[in-house]
Amino acid sequence: MHGPVIAGVNGSAESLAAAEWAAREAARRDRSLRLVHVGNRHPRRSDGGSLPKRSAARQEAGAPIAAERHLARRVLREAEQRVRRAAPGVHVTGEPVEGPATTTLLKAAEQAAVLVLGSRGLNGVAGFLVGSVALGVVARATGPVVLVRAGEDTEDGHVPTAHGGPSARTGRRDVVLGVDVADPCDEVIEFAFEAAKLRQTRLRVVHAWQPPSALGLGPGDIALVNDPYRAQEWRGFLSAVLQVWRDKYPEVEILETVVREKASTALVRAASGASLLVVGRHVADRPVRVRTGPVTHAVVHHVRCPVAVVPHR
Repeated sequence: MHGPVIAGVNGSAESLAAAEWAAREAARRDRSLRLVHVGNRHPRRSDGGSLPKRSAARQEAGAPIAAERHLARRVLREAEQRVRRAAPGVHVTGEPVEGPATTTLLKAAEQAAVLVLGSRGLNGVAGFLVGSVALGVVARATGPVVLVRAGEDTEDGHVPTAHGGPSARTGRRDVVLGVDVADPCDEVIEFAFEAAKLRQTRLRVVHAWQPPSALGLGPGDIALVNDPYRAQEWRGFLSAVLQVWRDKYPEVEILETVVREKASTALVRAASGASLLVVGRHVADRPVRVRTGPVTHAVVHHVRCPVAVVPHR
């Protein structure tokens, strides 16, 4: 999508890390960066233009609303200072927006090349832009959403030195892509290849498989043969899926990995030490309920590196 990189900020360590990551991503993509602070602490005017009594009293006092606006400006100012240090050449704008957090961020995602949010995974309490809000956005967004945890190093993806610290002089860590060869998705694969190209790093493509139950087998099923042959067959399928992308991105080095394991377990392990994990989220035409899917849900909660969730049909 041709649009800015957008980051949601609220002053937390996670959202500031997300803003810095978004700034570097904007620099890689040669896009502008838009910082959004969402506030929803007092009711809007009704259709008739009047305010509810409680809200009118608060506005008459003025202090609560003024304090909220001051907080929003302070949060945006701090985030702008952080991102200008992280990516000095990126054009940055910031704006406070009122409304329900999830709905407002979903609208922002419609205009974004990438929407970037902070995430605490399972290690913290739920809060604004983490927990239910971040998961709600990931589950319903029509464009790519990247979740970033606090503590991302400023060198963004470089392999640590022998002393354990990041360095721009070392090589970059892999981008990892999870692929289901039975249902590959162009949007997800292209996002991962483009991410690896922009970072000038290797793309590690992971397909996890498990043997089906004997009750579900039909004539000629691959599961009737032994494990080594099954693994070889899956590798052949994965190579066939990736061939068109090899031709399109000849500069990207690819490492194909096929493992007999649960997909979520394999991706969590593969993402250890990665610069980015890319997974897909299926968008149903008539969804019964909003959900991310078990694999995406698991990696969002357990993976330490940034996770890009790309919707597809």
